[in-house]
Amino acid sequence: MATDHIRYDVQVTDALRGVLRRVLADAAEQGLPGEHHFFITFLSTAEGVKLSPRLLAQYPEEMTVILQHQFWDLVVTEDRFEVGLSFGGIPERLVVPFTAIKSFFDPSVPFTLAFEPSEVAAEPPAKTLPAVPAPSALPAPAPVPATENQADPTKPGEGAEVVRLDRFRKK
Repeated sequence: MATDHIRYDVQVTDALRGVLRRVLADAAEQGLPGEHHFFITFLSTAEGVKLSPRLLAQYPEEMTVILQHQFWDLVVTEDRFEVGLSFGGIPERLVVPFTAIKSFFDPSVPFTLAFEPSEVAAEPPAKTLPAVPAPSALPAPAPVPATENQADPTKPGEGAEVVRLDRFRKK
């Protein structure tokens, strides 16, 4: 069997993370269009992830955040995104490298990106950030009651395509 010197698997992973980066950068610049919103699951102890000690204690392995109505100061760089969110009425600032992300799901379309565990490198616990107050112009989030029409973020909706990188790897 030939050796893959080009490393197509790495290039495809980088390209898929580029899609994620672009979507978040557009949301940071223009807001979320239409009914789009995002469920982003990441390893809470991956290298470069920054969470408050409270959140790290509550989510010691992985965490899913939802970017929909009440988030602020979304900043997207080449290697990570940063965002303000409220958890239990307490504002927090999160820093998440793209390499820490396990999955991205937009239930409005539906569209899912999934990264294999070998593509998401877990590291010792990351540095923590203190809680950051929310901008005073934003009200505290109200709980959103679940409805029958809401999509289950753990299951892609009918017709969703989950892109798995194993499809591109040699067996």
